Amino acid sequence: MAQVTLKGNPCNTNGVLPAVGSRAPEFTLVGADLSDVSLDDFQGKKKILNIVPSLDTPVCATSTKRFDKEIKQRGDIVVLVISADLPFAQGRFCEAESTHEVKTLSMMRSRNFAKDYGVLLVDGPLAGITARAIVVLDEDNNVVYTELVPEIGQEPDYDKALQAI
Repeated sequence: MAQVTLKGNPCNTNGVLPAVGSRAPEFTLVGADLSDVSLDDFQGKKKILNIVPSLDTPVCATSTKRFDKEIKQRGDIVVLVISADLPFAQGRFCEAESTHEVKTLSMMRSRNFAKDYGVLLVDGPLAGITARAIVVLDEDNNVVYTELVPEIGQEPDYDKALQAI
């Protein structure tokens, strides 16, 4: 269990992020077209998992737009924005904000991803969705960098995530 804060108030996660050097846990999430999407679908690419509570909040929107901008010229990297939002809401966000480089994935069918990655909030007002975190994976799905953002309302360290890739 790890602790983060929301506006200074403590919240706990169900576990801890995968260890650097470990193999990333497999997952199945829901894509924009309501299809099942797994980690294997991105085999051979470097991956930034931008784990956010909801794209309907300013910091989540900012991090998604920032990563979208940063990877525009990088065909070897995919940014997966993972949230509890429905795929329809994720699609509206991407259309409205012109974020076409990132791939949004929804936890609408299961919270297993959040549990397996140790980011499921188990108490506080956001219980049931994720804390804010970054997990960077190499082409073989090995964890090369992680960040559990200590304050949910705070942006992640973009530079460290991008350097790790």
